[in-house]
Amino acid sequence: MKEIFEKFNSLNVMIIGDVMMDSYIWGKADRISPEAPVPVVRVTKKENRLGGAANVALNVQSLGANPFICAVIGDDPEGNEFLSLLNTQKLSTEGILRINARPTTVKTRIIAHNQQIVRVDAETEANISEESTRSIIKKINTLIDSQNISAIIFEDYDKGLINKNLINNVVELAEKKNIITVVDPKKRNFLDYKGVNLFKPNLKELKEGLKIEVDPAKSGEVEDAVNKLRTQLGANAVMLTLSEHGVFISSDEGKKHFPAHKRDIADVSGAGDTVIATTALCLAAGLDVFKTAEIANLAGGLVCEHVGVVPIDKSRLLEESEKLESYK
Repeated sequence: MKEIFEKFNSLNVMIIGDVMMDSYIWGKADRISPEAPVPVVRVTKKENRLGGAANVALNVQSLGANPFICAVIGDDPEGNEFLSLLNTQKLSTEGILRINARPTTVKTRIIAHNQQIVRVDAETEANISEESTRSIIKKINTLIDSQNISAIIFEDYDKGLINKNLINNVVELAEKKNIITVVDPKKRNFLDYKGVNLFKPNLKELKEGLKIEVDPAKSGEVEDAVNKLRTQLGANAVMLTLSEHGVFISSDEGKKHFPAHKRDIADVSGAGDTVIATTALCLAAGLDVFKTAEIANLAGGLVCEHVGVVPIDKSRLLEESEKLESYK
C-alpha cells in the first residue's frame, strides 16, 4: 500500500470541469434588522477558497500528484482572485480559459455562530460557445501532449463548460493515449459519457439521470440500476456512492458493495471531490477497481470528519488503508 501511495507522486492528472470560488463571510448575529425580519450579521472575518473542480485539484495535490485544471472563468475581478488563489496553491493556470462577459462562479456563504445564514450564488449555467469549446479542447490537447497525463477527471457541476462535443473529443483522445478517464457527473450530460473507464454518480444523480426510483437499502434495486447505467454508457465500471450505505461498484471484473465506515460526521461537503480524486489516482497507480473503491470509500469518510471543505490528508489515508489490509 505504501508503494502505491508513493507512486501517486509521479502522476500527472487532468481535471476538466466547472471551477468556482467559495467565499466565506463569518460574523456575529446579535439582532434582527429593523428593515426586514432577518438577522444582522456583524462581519468578523472573510476568506476565499478554491471550489468545484478546483477542490478536486486540491485533493489530487494533497495526495502527492500533479494536477492540471482545464476550465473557464470570467474576465472579471473574481477571476483575478481565482487565479491568485491558484498561484498561492502552486497550481498550474495553463488550462484556464478566460471568457469576456461571463462571470466567474462565486458561492458566498454567510456564517454566524457556526451556522450558515444564507448562501449567495453569482454564476451562469449557460453553455459556453462553440468557439470557447474549441479553445478549451486545444488547451486540453496541448497539455496531454506535453505533460504525460496519467488520468483525466471530468468534474461536472452543470455550469456550462462540459458538453457532448467536448466529452467525445477528450474520451477519444484519451483512448488513443491510454489515459484513464473517470467521471463525477451531474444531470445535464449524464448519459453523454460513453466509453469512460469509471463513472461515479451518487444516488440522487443516478435517479435523476435514469429517471427511476432506487431504494439504497435494497441491493437488488441498486444492482439493477447500476447494470442499466453501465449498459447505456458502455463504461468499464460504475461506482455508485450511497452516503451512509457505502459504495457499490460494478465492473467487467464483477460487483461488490463496501459498507460505510463508522465516523463522527461533521460535514459532508466536498466528500465527492475527495472520492473522485482518490479513485483516479488509485486506478492510475495500477490498483484494481475493487481496491480503488475501497480506498476511495475510506477517503470520503475521512474528510467528512472535518467542518467545511478540506482536501484529504494523505498520511492519514495511508494509515487507515494499511489498517484495512491488516484486518483481512
